[in-house]
Parts: sequence; C-alpha cells; structure tokens
Amino acid sequence: MHRHTSRLANETSPYLLQHAHNPVDWYPWSEEAFAKAKAENKLVLLSIGYSACHWCHVMERECFENDSIARIMNDRFICIKVDREERPDVDQVYMNAVQLMTGRGGWPLNCFILPDARPVYGGTYYPPQQWVQLLNDLGETWKTDPKKVMGYAEQLHEGVKRSELIMLNPEAPDFDRRTLARMVHVMDSTFDRIDGGTDHAPKFPMPNNWEFLLKYGSLANDGDIKAQVDLTLHKMALGGIYDQVGGGFARYSVDGIWKVPHFEKMLYDNAQLVSLYSQAYQATKEPLYKDVVERTLAFIEREMLGPFDACYSALDADSEGEEGKFYVWTKADLQRVLGTDIAFAEKYYEVDGKALWEHGNNILLRDADDAAIAKRLGLSIEDMRVKAAQINGRLLEDRSKRVRPGLDNKSLTSWNALMVIAWCKAYEALGEERYLEKARNTMYLLLSDLRREDGGLWRNYVPPKGKEIKGKGNINAYLDDYSFTIEALLALYEQTFLEQWLSEARKLTDYTITHFQDSGSGMFYYTSDLDPALIARKMEVHDNVIPASNSSLCKSLHVLGSLFDEPRYMAMSSQMLNNVQGEFERYPSGYSNWAQAMLMHVFPYYEIAITGPDALVRRKEFAPHYLPNRMFLGTLTSSAIPLLAEKTLGTSTTIYVCENKACQLPVGSVKDAMKQLK
Repeated sequence: MHRHTSRLANETSPYLLQHAHNPVDWYPWSEEAFAKAKAENKLVLLSIGYSACHWCHVMERECFENDSIARIMNDRFICIKVDREERPDVDQVYMNAVQLMTGRGGWPLNCFILPDARPVYGGTYYPPQQWVQLLNDLGETWKTDPKKVMGYAEQLHEGVKRSELIMLNPEAPDFDRRTLARMVHVMDSTFDRIDGGTDHAPKFPMPNNWEFLLKYGSLANDGDIKAQVDLTLHKMALGGIYDQVGGGFARYSVDGIWKVPHFEKMLYDNAQLVSLYSQAYQATKEPLYKDVVERTLAFIEREMLGPFDACYSALDADSEGEEGKFYVWTKADLQRVLGTDIAFAEKYYEVDGKALWEHGNNILLRDADDAAIAKRLGLSIEDMRVKAAQINGRLLEDRSKRVRPGLDNKSLTSWNALMVIAWCKAYEALGEERYLEKARNTMYLLLSDLRREDGGLWRNYVPPKGKEIKGKGNINAYLDDYSFTIEALLALYEQTFLEQWLSEARKLTDYTITHFQDSGSGMFYYTSDLDPALIARKMEVHDNVIPASNSSLCKSLHVLGSLFDEPRYMAMSSQMLNNVQGEFERYPSGYSNWAQAMLMHVFPYYEIAITGPDALVRRKEFAPHYLPNRMFLGTLTSSAIPLLAEKTLGTSTTIYVCENKACQLPVGSVKDAMKQLK
C-alpha cells in the first residue's frame, strides 16, 4: 500500500512510474495539467529527467519524497513530470530555455512555466534548502507581481523561438576538402595525446566524432589522426568506463583517464560504440576491437534485450542507493570468488593499484593490451586470454547474485534502430549470422508493432499484456525515429540485398518529407506537423552523444538519391549540408555526422554493385576491407534499381565499381574489384 499515488501510476514510462508514489501531486504532460493551471492561476513546475539519471534520483530522495517540500509544491504550483527520452520534444524546448537563462543545462531539468507553457525560470539539480527558497520566492512573485513574470516570459519565449533555427543558404553548394581539413585541425588541437579522447574531463565516448575521424584518417591518409583514433579506442576499451567483467560501456568517465565511470549504461552509447569498434576492427584487425564488439553485444543480449528483440533503454548507475555498487570489487571480494587465481586478477586488473577507487573498492581496468600483459606475466597471449575469460566468467556469475541496478525497460524506436545498425556493422566485420538475425528481428518489430496506420512510426514500444497479441506505441514518432530507422533499413539492405528494405526506407523518407520538412530552409523540424504545437517548433541540428536527426537524414537522402537516381533527394541533402557547413570549423564536435555526409562529396564515393547467383557470397568477401566511403548494392537475379539494371551477365557473378554513375569494367573477384578502388 502507498500513502500517495498520482496520475503517473497510469503511465508506461519506468521513470514516471518511479515518481508515481511521491507525495507530489504529479501530472504527466497533458492538457489536463495546463487546464488546471489556468483555472487556478498557478505557475507550472515542469520537472524533466530519465530513469538512469543519478542526480534525478538524488533530488527525488531529497525533495520530491519530502512531505513538507511536496506540500509547498502542491499548494503553489501544478507539477508535471516528463521522461526526456519519451518526450524529447518537450525537453528540447525547455532545456533551450534554461540554457539561455543560465548558460548551462543538464538533468534533472526543473523549469517554471506560465499556464500558457512559456518558460519563466529554471535550472537543474537543487538541494532541499535552495529548492524551498526558490519555490517560495517564485510563488510569491507570481502572486504579487505577475506582470513582471509575464514580461520576462515574453522575452525568453522569443529567444527560444529564434535559437537553433537554420536559415536557407542561397549560395550554390561548394563542398571542399579544405573545409574538413580545417575542421580536423581544430579537433586535433583538443586531443589528449596520452590517454586518448579530448583534453578535458569529464570524457564522453562521442562515438560519432571518432567514426568521422576514422573515416577521414583513412581517406586522407592522415597517420596522425588514425593514431589518435586508435589511442582513444584502446584507452576506452582498457579503462573503467568499459565493463571489464560483463562487457558494455558506461555513459562517460568523470576523470581524464577513462577510469571512473558514471556507471549508467545507455543503449544508444553501446549501439554506436559497437558500430565504431566494428569499423575500427575492419580498418586495423586489432583483436581488442573484435573482443569489445563481441562482449558488448553479449552484454546487450544478456541484459538489455526484451521480448521480440526489442531493446531496453538503460541500466541505472545506482543499486542499493549507491552509485556503482553493482560493478566494483574489494580485494576480499575477488579473493572469495577466485581463490588462488587472485594473483592473476591482481596483475591483470591492477587491483589495489591503478584500479583502486574509494572505500577499498576497485574499478577493474587494464593498463596495457593483452600482448603487453601476457609478456609481463610470462604467458602466451592465447593462454592469458583463456585465463582472463575464465576469471571473467566466475566474476560475472558471482556479480549476478548482487542487487541489480534499475532497468529502464521502455523500448524507443530511434535507439532500437541504432542497434539494428550496430548488428549490421558487427555482422559485416565479424560474419556472425546471429547478429544479422537480431537486426532483422528488431526491424520487423519496428515496421509492424511500431507502424502507424498512416504509414508513419510510433516513438515507443509498449509490449503486449495478457491476451494481447501485439505490442503497440502511444507517442507519435520524432525525426530521429525516422532518420535512424531509414539508416538502419539502408544498413540491412547493404548486407542482404533484399529490396524490401529499400522500399520501406523510401516510404519512410517520403513520409518524413511530407510531415517534417521546413520548405523555407530545406531543413527538418524535430516534430511532425501532426503533433500538438509546443511554444516553439525546434530543429535538431547539432551532433552530440547521439547524431542530430537532420545530419542523419542528410546522409540517407544522399544514399537514396544515388541508389534510385533521384535528383530531388540529392538536392535536399546538398541543401541541408550547404546550410550548415559554415559552422564546421567553429564547433567541430557538433558537426561530425554532417562532416561524414561531406566525405561523400569531397572524396571518391563508390557504388559497388554485385550481380549474380553468388552476389551475397562476394559481398561477405569484402568484409576484411575497410571501405569508408562506399555503398553496396546487388541482386541475385535482376533488379529495377538504376545502378543494377542491365548488369546481370548470364549466370556469372559480377562486380561493378562505379563512381558518379560511371562504372569501370566488370570483374569477377573481390581482389580485382579492390584494385579498382585504390
């Protein structure tokens, strides 16, 4: 029995359900909440977070579970809770407002807004005393001087509407390698040459930055850039940010050496890092990268994969009220589990040395790769790897008996699409059929249970209950749901040559153009024109820990335009890129996915067409070769795709290497095709 139950008890979001029994009279984002605010002439307190957010939990414990503080909130405000992962559109608007007010943002996000939804004041985490002071001050100001509050809201609203909107660049597109060279030069000046990544803490993996640099280093033959990517990927894989026992990456490292993670594990990070390490393995054949891919995917299948291959969103940082408790080990813990093998573990994982953290706990990590450690221990690399795997298995089994971190078991379309891409990249690099099967299964789910009747998508997947046969969605999809699903469909096509994936990609692209495009700028809004309007309709342009939906769509429009010889798609992609290329040098990390789109224009972009009965066999034979600027297409019989039409030569399997619609002489082997790609 609970002393308090709010309307959040009827929601499906694990984050909202966590707050359902606070003494705060929470509402979900709804017309009901704003109608009550207008009727009672109260300010709205909008509190936004997500289930794996450590400081969200802290503020809940300190403030939202406190009866006296809750009483003030309920008396003076209408209180709304939002899961930022379910409603990124709401988060986007009010995060922008708080950043304009304070110069910073983060979660929990607490924003006070008028009954008409215009923001007034906000911030992030507040300790109890400061929170109570703010509640009383704002409540009193609204009561005694509402015109002052409304005047400030008007100014702030104008700032929110103006910010981050991209204008049309009317100049003819002129893409040049020098633009990327200058961008990379700025990025280079921020590199940490000792521990990888950039030269400041905290350190986020930022997989899209390193994917761009991996591609650029290869295409430009820049050894220094390639070395920095390699250093970064090694240091992350060996550090505490990577779960050495169970696989998978934490969200970021609080220090500069990748040692102490902020322990939550997010699906979007791990999906993108699987894609990155898969490509890096193709480029370098580094065994460490292969191991990271395999063990991270094993972690996802073990801990983040639900029914029907819908992937869950996140694992919390906390268990039993302590951050990281599930993942750390004292020497006594290790001794109990490993017995005489503790000696090996001490040296392999730097126990009570570099791995020592606080309160006698160790965050297991390595200070060198397997070859160096094996030499130090006097073992062959193979023997040492076998020993390490045995130890990890025993530690993983023992760890499974601990109180587990909280699981956010909602499934989001965009993040699941990132996983489809990850499985496809891993399949391409490693050839493991199970990965391709997982990619197919998840995509089938997205295109069935998460398909709207009008041909669009839902944002979230609610699994079936009771006698229900199918799951369902209940939030209209946003631009990232479409853009990443389109990318995932293209990735699936490149591995399978099944044209149904291309057909679906094209349908979703046309739906997106109809419902999201801003005809004035050529960019795309984050929300559909079918959604109820917020106080501002925003565009997601800056690449961050997840690439921007606009940059993702820009890349896919170029690929689809090439595949279908569709000038309209190509022109849209070029216009989008042209609108933003002036920002590359000013803010490189915020445009790394856009820069990947530019690689298609300024370096040779190859269309590799494979036709004939063994087309898929030949496709797999390309796996050992890292080809960062290419598109694969093929057919086992015949095809109406322009680049494949009339390319089937009898019963033979043939490879065509094409560039800008011009194809070189057909060849029969991957070896000969690779000569044409040099």
